[in-house]
Amino acid sequence: MSDQNLTPKTDAQAEVTASPLRSIIGALISGGMAFAMYSLMIAIATNFAAKPVHSINPLVIKITSAVRTLVVGIVALGSGIFGIVAIGLLALAVQLLIQQLTKPKSSES
Repeated sequence: MSDQNLTPKTDAQAEVTASPLRSIIGALISGGMAFAMYSLMIAIATNFAAKPVHSINPLVIKITSAVRTLVVGIVALGSGIFGIVAIGLLALAVQLLIQQLTKPKSSES
C-alpha cells in the first residue's frame, strides 16, 4: 500500500487577510461572550451563596467547597479569556487601521 493522501488538494483556497472590520466584529463577538460568561459566573456564585451546605460532616463540606470553587473558577477563566481575546482583537484593528492610513498610496496611471 502507498502512503498517498486520498483527498485531492485544491489550489482554489483563498487566503483570508485580516482587516479592521473583521477584527472589530470578532472583538464584539468575543466581548459579548465574555459578558455572557461573566453574567453566568455571577449567577452561579449567588446561587451557591444562597444555598449553603446542610451537613455536619467535614469531608462533605470540604468537597462541596472545592467543587463550588472549581465551577466558579472555570467559568471565570472562560470569561477572562474571552475578554483578553476581545482586547487583543481591538488592538489588532487599531494596528491594521494605522497601517492602512500610513501606507503610501501607489499611483496607478
